[in-house]
Amino acid sequence: MLERRRLRLRKLFKTEVGSWIISIAFAIVLAYLVKTFIISFFIVEGASMEPTLYNNEKVLVNKLAAYSGSVDRQDIVVIRDDGKDKYYIKRIIGLPGEKVEYKNDSLYINGKQKDEPYLPDEQGEVDLLKMNKTGDFDPLKVPNDHYFVMGDNRLNSRDSRNGLGYIDEDDIVGTCEYVILPFEHARKTD
Repeated sequence: MLERRRLRLRKLFKTEVGSWIISIAFAIVLAYLVKTFIISFFIVEGASMEPTLYNNEKVLVNKLAAYSGSVDRQDIVVIRDDGKDKYYIKRIIGLPGEKVEYKNDSLYINGKQKDEPYLPDEQGEVDLLKMNKTGDFDPLKVPNDHYFVMGDNRLNSRDSRNGLGYIDEDDIVGTCEYVILPFEHARKTD
């Protein structure tokens, strides 16, 4: 009788522990898959996206947007620097095949002026010095399967104009959806 009870307890313990091990393993695999293919978190480094995103803010990134090819103009994206373990956060300005141009602080895509509501109306020193927020450049044709990106802080951004060049669609990690930390700055990104 005692032996039977002991066997029953041992069997119950084995199934209980086995169930926990399977549940924990499943949770770990699921978390890995979600982080790898669906969402991830990145920390903003530097001032290139101010006033939209600030240094050391943590953002939630939708990786499905990159996999599905649903990246669009004005999206804020995380870019993997090809061949390096470095990431940048920038805004999509030009899409594959488009001509991008800046004249007198105005963006032109394929010759048509585009609004940039995310840029501040004034930028302190820029307005005092009567200079353009974004330097003029002649039309640049964005190659197929590539994007033209810029930081919102145009005077303080390394982007497609000056170092990053055109961004291969395979180097786009995903779109920034929310600022999640610090909590007092939590918001949807625009």
